[in-house]
Amino acid sequence: MSMKAKMLFVAAVSVSLGATALVGCGSEKDSGEVFGGKSADTIASDAVKATRDTESLRIVGKSEQPGGNEIELDFSVDEQDRCTGTMSGKGAKADVLQVGQKAYVRGDKKFWENTLQGKPGTEGAVEKLQGKWVKSEPGKSGTEGMCDKQALLASLDSDKSERKGMKKGETTEIDGRSALALEKKQPGGEKITMYVATEGEPYILKAVTEGGETPSEVVLSDFDKKVEVQEPAAGDVVDPKKATA
Repeated sequence: MSMKAKMLFVAAVSVSLGATALVGCGSEKDSGEVFGGKSADTIASDAVKATRDTESLRIVGKSEQPGGNEIELDFSVDEQDRCTGTMSGKGAKADVLQVGQKAYVRGDKKFWENTLQGKPGTEGAVEKLQGKWVKSEPGKSGTEGMCDKQALLASLDSDKSERKGMKKGETTEIDGRSALALEKKQPGGEKITMYVATEGEPYILKAVTEGGETPSEVVLSDFDKKVEVQEPAAGDVVDPKKATA
């Protein structure tokens, strides 16, 4: 499983493009007491399955990119192709939403400048598109990485070798919930830490990658909560073909 937070970002921001750490002080509870003495690798495997099986969830995260750019995202997604949230990077920001096969993006000026990048026939399009919802054709929205829950969470399990050789850390709190830290050091100095809920379903509450080229963190929450999404009003939607004509 790729427990690296950056694997979620590869899926989640394939399109276009600070959260503070929520880890509290280590608790006095012995990590060996939780999960009935299961090994770290078994706990990691159970956590991946529980997280992938949830009906919906919220993902908030950030990732440092080469060159100093930082990507941030905050979105909620469910099994019924409902999705809503924001993403930012390279000085740009955009809102995204999806209802079934209908996907929309509303970017600021910098977002559209980065997206169009002086492509022929797009002169003047930035002014027409910025701040407006732009409807995308199915499969061409650029939001698929964010809004396909199954594909997104499949990235957690893309490399099962990464959940081998985990070690238990301390129990702590992530956003008020008790969690056990599972840790692994990678060649080259990179460290992976996954925080697993110790009460209720063993959801992954947070994944952190330290060191390496793209340090990052992702916090997961709102498991199985309904994702409320409404399509934008027709008057707020711009046809990109007309804007770039």
